[in-house]
Amino acid sequence: MERSLLSERRKLAAGKRQMVKSVERAIDPEPARASWLLEQAINNLSLGLIIFDKKREVVFCNKRYMEIYGLSSEQVKPGTPTSELIQHRLNLGLKVLSKPDDYIRERVGSAVIPGTTVHEFTDGRIIAYTVYPMPDGGGMATHDDITGREELSTRLKMQYELGKQQEENLRIRNLQFDTAINNMSQGLCFFDAAQRLIVCNDRYVEMYDLPPDRVGPGTPLAEIVDMRFQAGSFPAMSRDEYLHWRSNIAVSAKPTESIVELRNGRTFKIRHRPMPDLGWVATHEDITEQRRSEVKIEYMAHHDSLTGLANRVLLNERLEHAIGRIDRDEMVAVHHLDLDQFKAVNDTLGHPAGDKLLKIVADRLRGLVRQTDTIARMGGDEFVIVQSPIIDPADATSLAQRVIRLMSEPYDINGQQAVIGASIGIAVGPGDGSSADKLLRNADLALYRAKGDGRGTFRFFEPAMDLQMQTRRVMEQDLRKALPAGEFELYYQPVVNLANSDISGFEALIRWNHPERGIVSPAAFIPLAEEIGFIVPIGEWVIRQACVTAARWPGHLRVAVNISAVQFRNPGLMQVIVGALAASGLDPTRLEIEITETVLLHNKEATLAVLHQLRALGIRIAMDDFGTGYSSLTYLQCFPFDKIKIDRSFVKDITENSGSLNIVRAVAALANGMGMTATAEGVETREQLDQITSEGCAEMQGFLFSQPIPAHEIERLFLSGYDAWKGLGGIVAA
Repeated sequence: MERSLLSERRKLAAGKRQMVKSVERAIDPEPARASWLLEQAINNLSLGLIIFDKKREVVFCNKRYMEIYGLSSEQVKPGTPTSELIQHRLNLGLKVLSKPDDYIRERVGSAVIPGTTVHEFTDGRIIAYTVYPMPDGGGMATHDDITGREELSTRLKMQYELGKQQEENLRIRNLQFDTAINNMSQGLCFFDAAQRLIVCNDRYVEMYDLPPDRVGPGTPLAEIVDMRFQAGSFPAMSRDEYLHWRSNIAVSAKPTESIVELRNGRTFKIRHRPMPDLGWVATHEDITEQRRSEVKIEYMAHHDSLTGLANRVLLNERLEHAIGRIDRDEMVAVHHLDLDQFKAVNDTLGHPAGDKLLKIVADRLRGLVRQTDTIARMGGDEFVIVQSPIIDPADATSLAQRVIRLMSEPYDINGQQAVIGASIGIAVGPGDGSSADKLLRNADLALYRAKGDGRGTFRFFEPAMDLQMQTRRVMEQDLRKALPAGEFELYYQPVVNLANSDISGFEALIRWNHPERGIVSPAAFIPLAEEIGFIVPIGEWVIRQACVTAARWPGHLRVAVNISAVQFRNPGLMQVIVGALAASGLDPTRLEIEITETVLLHNKEATLAVLHQLRALGIRIAMDDFGTGYSSLTYLQCFPFDKIKIDRSFVKDITENSGSLNIVRAVAALANGMGMTATAEGVETREQLDQITSEGCAEMQGFLFSQPIPAHEIERLFLSGYDAWKGLGGIVAA
């Protein structure tokens, strides 16, 4: 633009010089007319023109000059110093770098130098000022108001710069767009209404194994489909079927989402979005791993992680489905299966062996059922089989018998043999229930009966089982309220030393004073308390109460407390015993802890450690009910018990049954040989007393001397004075 303006100015200057020359040659013989013509021509120029002599005084100026600077003819009459005109321009707002006086002196005091200068005024005007020297030392100057041209030039320049910036911005945006789409995790493609490719990113090419040099703008969809077909990145359909499917989506002008599984094992999600011009844009996302994860999560949500069998969630779905499908001539059987002796395998061989056993059990069960049946693991060693459909309950009987028979066959666990069994409860719908929850609950009740009847068998649900369970539930609720309500009481049964007929101590036995049922036997509630874990707080209460009571007795009397296997596994037992002794002030040597052999079955090393800690405190340890459990002599070998108590079941038949007599004789001899006391329980007759005495038993307890009675009765009858109980003790001495 500046080059164009300079060229225009040069042409104008040349024209002016030519004009002056023409005027000089055109001096007419008629001076007045020539002068008038020349004046008319000059006054009609678009340029302001002024001529000054060598004195820098005005010779002539045209009207345009006066118009540009707002001058009157009087102000520019011939002879006017040009310094006044320069001062006038300064007054109008001419912008100069030097001081006004210096500027004027510089302009009028130097020789006339040809050239063009652009003057700017504070009001925004721009004047092009061009000087031409004259031969006589004066000069001529033209003044051209180029404000409009400069503004136009500025605008054009700004538009040009704006255009360049927009072009650069577009280039950057295109680069950013290319970078963005080529770094997307999804494949992206644009097609026009003629199904020709507009643009696609690198990911799209990679996903479908397309040759990059053959995929570009203008490539038809059909050609891309052919390339995909050749690469094997194609769903399980023909080329024409796929092209027809995609074309239908394209022309439907509706947004769609499709899941496409390719022959190469990949799974893509295609999101199709129509464009206003009837073209479309689509994103292609590889969701193969996501789908695999979803399938895995779905599987894990419905299957047992150890065995791969159905879990509770899937079992309920399958059972509801089976119930809904049976017709009036069909039934569905629910087998609730519990493994017998599985815990012993876990305890002896370890949990990894137990897990392996459960997997083998699952495999064996799979071999027994039909495809229409469902096997589920309920957790632990419990399984459920949904047998559907069946025509007769005898079908359920047959399956249960086969399950029990197969479960009892030996298992090879890492080179070691394990033998377990199975108990099964069966509910048959719709008779035993028309919902999954009802059938499962009733099968569980039947399983409870099967386990109670000796295990290794099966039982069908009967309505009476429900009533029995309701009664058990009521007892459980009452039992949990009994302790805070103060309904428990300790009775004490004397233990008599057979050598001197003295009472050596008392065994503490719990009784439940039920507000409605009266005295409840321990045999009725202790097994339930152990099963629900409530035996722990009950046992703690017994220990504390027995210690407090015994602390009131003479110092030579001991108190014996039974500790169940469940209570013994409680890690806080030691603290409870120590706390009870400290709170009561009872000498630890007067406390006797009675345990059964089952205590040593669970975590034998930890149990022995606790027993040794108790012994270190001075507490006596007795083996209760010896001979009724596992009766392993290694237990007597690994821990020096203070006492062995012979169970009442052997004492009862000692006078009639030689087997019982031999057992009592052997146990008494064993105890005496190992430095332990042999105590016979359940002595009720003089004959039994004589027999156990002759066999070497050192102590006895039983109804012959006294039944269990409350503490206040013990103190009244036996502890109020020596004579009071010595007389009763005469039974022993007689």
